[in-house]
Amino acid sequence: MLVNPEHVPVLADQAVSFLEAAGVPGNGKIVDCTLGLGGYSEKILRTFPQVQVYALDRDPAAVEIAEARLTGHGPRFRAFRANFGAMEEVLAEYAPLDAFVFDLGVSNMQLADGERGFSFQNDGPLDMRMDSSGAGITAANLLESLSAEELTEIFWLYGEERHSRRIAAGIAEHRRRKGPLKTTGELVGLIREILPAPVQRKMGGHPARRVFQALRIRVNDELGELEAGLLAAAGLVSPGAVVVVVSYHSLEDRVVKHTFRTWEREEKRGKALAKRPVLPSAEEIEANFKARSAKLRAFQFSDICELKQTRR
Repeated sequence: MLVNPEHVPVLADQAVSFLEAAGVPGNGKIVDCTLGLGGYSEKILRTFPQVQVYALDRDPAAVEIAEARLTGHGPRFRAFRANFGAMEEVLAEYAPLDAFVFDLGVSNMQLADGERGFSFQNDGPLDMRMDSSGAGITAANLLESLSAEELTEIFWLYGEERHSRRIAAGIAEHRRRKGPLKTTGELVGLIREILPAPVQRKMGGHPARRVFQALRIRVNDELGELEAGLLAAAGLVSPGAVVVVVSYHSLEDRVVKHTFRTWEREEKRGKALAKRPVLPSAEEIEANFKARSAKLRAFQFSDICELKQTRR
């Protein structure tokens, strides 16, 4: 497999700057919680020549590509095929750990492969599973089995889609008359049929974008995984450890903001390193369109925090 030469990690310079400013040890242990194509891991390994990077990804294809890309760093890099929600079990023997970096959302590799079903611009099966091994429900399963009311809830809760009820009703009617949807192209075409042209023009983007986001989040339980991943990280930290999260929509950012606030105000475990999220510059957005919606938040645990007992 070849690494996409256009793959550029979003807000990577800013993330590394937080690690440096927080005093992450030069020989510390850093977790790349969302390995993807290895952009963040590579940036960290090059910036900190002595650190050990442990990387997690549920997608076996991503792990294979990243391992090939980073083979030159030898034993300083180790990848695990696992959800970051399971990192307490995967990384317990390496704790305490000095930093955790989360770059959320779907990767460029997954979007570019039409067979994965993530993109509304490439036709393919309605899959959307980040674990490409074949386990778990697919977007097609949801669209075929859930009622219009249940689909409405998914499109509104995870996609913040204003026209969720109309779209869900249209999908249910299509299912009744013509059978279940099978491909991303069929879903996009149906959404375009359901929504009047004036409505589509006012949406400020592709009319299927929010529905695809909602299905992807639901299929992969992304918000639940994020909450579990942050909780797991908090159970593995060394004194002074840093957590950096780059999110791409308000639902993710809300989880991160609430978690950091709980750690700081209720549990008194440390402090957020910036009052407001760090945003990409105009230059980065121009160079990397994916960066347009990114927000970075960072948190540092207190120097006197104690490592929690890892659950067995």
